[in-house]
Amino acid sequence: METLKDTMLVGLNGVLELIWPLIMLVTLVTTYPVLALWRVLRRLFTFPLSMQDKVVLITGASSGIGEHIAYEYSRLGALLALVARRGEQLEAVAQKCRGFGCKDVLTIQSDMGDEEGCKKAVDETVQHFQRLDTLVLNAGLIQIFPFEELEDTQKVRSIMDVNFWGYVNTTKFALPHLRRSGGQLVVNDSVASYLPQLKNTIYNASKAAVSAFFETLRLELGSDVPITLFLPGVVKSDMTDGKAVQPSGEFATGDTAVRRRGEAGFGLFPVFPTPALARRAVAAARYRLQRVVIPSWYSLMFYIQAFEPELLQLQLWSQFSGKNSPVKKTTEMLGGGLKAPKDFNFKEGRGYKKEE
Repeated sequence: METLKDTMLVGLNGVLELIWPLIMLVTLVTTYPVLALWRVLRRLFTFPLSMQDKVVLITGASSGIGEHIAYEYSRLGALLALVARRGEQLEAVAQKCRGFGCKDVLTIQSDMGDEEGCKKAVDETVQHFQRLDTLVLNAGLIQIFPFEELEDTQKVRSIMDVNFWGYVNTTKFALPHLRRSGGQLVVNDSVASYLPQLKNTIYNASKAAVSAFFETLRLELGSDVPITLFLPGVVKSDMTDGKAVQPSGEFATGDTAVRRRGEAGFGLFPVFPTPALARRAVAAARYRLQRVVIPSWYSLMFYIQAFEPELLQLQLWSQFSGKNSPVKKTTEMLGGGLKAPKDFNFKEGRGYKKEE
C-alpha cells in the first residue's frame, strides 16, 4: 500500500513527465546555435597537438584500423609501442612505420583479453620509453550469429574480455603515466553502441559498455586526461572479412566466414576506407574532440533511435534480416557492399569494395 510520501513522489514525477520534454526542447532550441558557434570557433583557434617524439601505445595494431592509426602517428613523428597477439604481422607493421619516419617502434606480443597482458603492454612501453603520452585502445573481437545459436556463454566471454575489460584494464594501468605526462586516451568505440546490428548481440553490448564507461570516466577525470571516442561505421578490417567468433568459440574461416559476413549485413552500407578512418580518428584526438562518428552521416541514426525507434528497428530489420528486401536491393544497386573474399584476403585481413 502506498504511503502519502510515495503518492507525492509519483505525482511529482508525473508532473516532470509532462513539463520536462518542453523544457528540454526549449533548451535545445536556444542553446544549440550558441554551442555550434562555439564548436566552430574552438576548432578554428585550437592548434592540433604536436606528436613529435610523443609516445603512443596502440592495441590491436597488427591489422585494420590499428595498423593504419600506427601509420598516421608515424608520419607525425611519434614514437610507437604496438601491441597485438600476432607477432609476425606486428613486426611487418612496425617495419612500415619505420619507413614512414618513425624513429623508434616497440612491438609487444600480448593478449589484451587478459589482465596481465594489459599490464605487460603498459609496463614494457614505459620501461622502454620512460613515459606514455597517448593510449589508443583499439583491439577488438566480433561475433556473427543469432544469440539463440549460442549454447554456452563461456564460449564468447573473450569478446567482453577483449572489447571491454581489455580497455578497462589497460586504462587502469596507463592512467598514472598519462596523468604525469599530460597525456590522453583515444578509444575505438563503434556506432554499434547505439545502432544495434542483428547477430552481433554480444559485440553490440561490449561497445555499449565501452561508451558508458569512458563517458563516465570523462566526467571523473575532467580535463586532466582528455578522452576522444571515435565511432566507426562499417570499415574495411578483419571483421568485414568475416573473421568472427562462432558459437563454438572458434573464429570463422573460409566458406563459413563468407556466409556469416553476409548474414551480418556487411556491405549493405558503403564501406569506409581504413586509411581515411585512421586519419580522421587521429585528427580528432589531436584536436582533443570528445566524440566523433566516422563517417558522420551515421550520427543521424542516433536521433532516429532516440525519437523514432520503431522506424529504426524496421529499417535495420529490413536490411539485416537476410531477406531480399527492397532496401537491400537498392543498397546493392547503388554500390554498397563487399564482394566475397578469397583465401588470401582472410590471411591479409583486408576488406574491399565489391567492384574492386
